Amino acid sequence: MDNIDAWVWWLIGAAALGIPLVITAMPEFGMFAVGAIAAAVLAGLGFDVVVQVLAFVVVSVALIAVVRPIANRYSRQRPELATGVDALKGKQAVVLERVDASGGRIKLAGEVWSARALDTGRAYEVGQEVDVVDIEGATAIVI
Repeated sequence: MDNIDAWVWWLIGAAALGIPLVITAMPEFGMFAVGAIAAAVLAGLGFDVVVQVLAFVVVSVALIAVVRPIANRYSRQRPELATGVDALKGKQAVVLERVDASGGRIKLAGEVWSARALDTGRAYEVGQEVDVVDIEGATAIVI
């Protein structure tokens, strides 16, 4: 094992850090792997072990300090473009069959949907416009 160059060991370490990155989806392991690659480059250029370890630590910590807060900020943001059922919430619909607490039908976004009134004491008659406040399964909840 003494005849294997240090840069090979650093690359093995980078690959080993890539395994938990893929399994756990924790980006920190990827940042440590990049630090190991930086140390492998310096080892290949002939720098001593102290410089290699310092490069590994500095690159890894710098990536964690810079990239992690940026990634956290973007992961907390909701997508600006609502799609699917979320895009239907807040839309207006036209009542096709009387809608009350037990059910009815509406035309929403060009399609016929089952609907029920949010307020159990309220009923909406044919032709009336209603607002969709939620979607539960295939049923629109309207007011």
